[in-house]
Order: sequence, then C-alpha cells, then structure tokens
Amino acid sequence: MKPGLPRAESRGSIHPISSLIREANRIFFDMGFTFAEGPLLEDEWHNFDALNVPKDHPARDMQDTFFIKDEPGYVLRTHTSPVQVRYMEEQVKRGIQPPYRVIVPGKVFRNEATDITHEAEFFQIEGLAVGEDISLANLKGTLERFFRELFKGVSVEIRFRPSFFPFTEPSVEVDMRLVGESAPPKLRDKWIEMMGAGMVHPSVLKNAGIDSEKYRGFAFGMGLDRLAIIRWGIDDIRLMHSADLRFINQF
Repeated sequence: MKPGLPRAESRGSIHPISSLIREANRIFFDMGFTFAEGPLLEDEWHNFDALNVPKDHPARDMQDTFFIKDEPGYVLRTHTSPVQVRYMEEQVKRGIQPPYRVIVPGKVFRNEATDITHEAEFFQIEGLAVGEDISLANLKGTLERFFRELFKGVSVEIRFRPSFFPFTEPSVEVDMRLVGESAPPKLRDKWIEMMGAGMVHPSVLKNAGIDSEKYRGFAFGMGLDRLAIIRWGIDDIRLMHSADLRFINQF
C-alpha cells in the first residue's frame, strides 16, 4: 500500500437469517403489519396455557421443551406464539381494541437431536391479524403475497391442508410450490410444507382479554431456517448456526 492512500474497506456479510428477517419485515410492513418481540425466557402461562395447550400435551414433555431448573414455571420459548398473547394483552391494557396486525420474528428452542434438517435452536416468524371480519381467505391472500414478494420472478402457488394446533381452529398446514421455467430445477413443481396456520382459537382471544364474540383472527408461524434452505439451496441447517465465516461470506 502506498503512503497516504486509504486502506481498502473490509466489508462484512449479512447472515441469511438476518437478511430474511429484514425482507419479511419489509413485505409485511407494506401489508400493514407492525413489528413485535418478546422474551426468550418465557413463563408457562404465555408459552402454553394462554395458547390453549393443555397440561398433559406432549409439547410440555422434557424431550421437547427446555425447562429452567432454577426458575420453576419458566421455559426457553418453544415458539414465537407467546408474543401474540403478550401483544394483545398490552393493547388491551392501553385501551386499544382490534384491528391488530403484527409480525414476530425471533429465536426459539426445542429439546431435540440435531441433523441436517433440525436444530435445537432456530428462528421462526409469527404473524397475527385480528379484526371483526378476518377469514381464512385473508390468511391465504396474505401468505400468497408474502411468498410472491419473497420469490420475485418465480410463480408461487400455495395450498391449505387440514391439521390440528391447540391455538387455532380450524387449523391448516400450508404448502408452497414454485412453478414455471424460472423456478429452480430442484424445487420446480414440488409441494413443500412451509408452516402451520389457522384461525385463532376463541380461547386464545379470551385469554388475552379480547372479545371472541366480536373479533376473529388468523395466525401463522414458519421456520426461517427452512425458508432460507429453500431460498438459497443450503444443504445443512446446522451451517446457519456454525459461525463459519466461509458460509456467511457467501451472502
């Protein structure tokens, strides 16, 4: 380097999960959603009870949940859904009634073995909309726009399949497929399970202080790690939590 010349800048790279969170926030913001977040260390009421998960539900077993030994009644949150309840509770306390639209990206924890498609800690993104005339059609339209914006230049189709979650009724699994010549060959015309969703169970609305006779809502949650794998063709989910700069610098 010659004297007096500025040193060349060394620029870092954005982690794929951070990139997805930024992009998802932008897409949902344009649809009228606001951003919310909540604690990683969550009480059982918000993580389970308020979400209509009964005491004997398998999700409360030790093999799925990290319980905190020195903090009885607390867990490392197993999903981002507790923030739904916290957000609605806060709005009710402030005297703000629906409509609500909120998006919640964040880290969650599951007590399970890791492999190329599973991690003990990963990221989810949660969505909630509550109002007087919310329907499954609104849910489908919202998700179709999200995937269309995320996979620009590629035709995207989604479908609903009946499912069950304690906090939604009815509940659906949401599948997506990329179609057309511009879709990646590995993914073209293949249905991929992307998320769980449905209409917010009336008990969840009641637990948050919302009049379930007047208001309805939809909710959905998906793994951002899985979305990143599809978006960029990543082979091993563990790479996203490896802190390996050779991986990060590709983005």
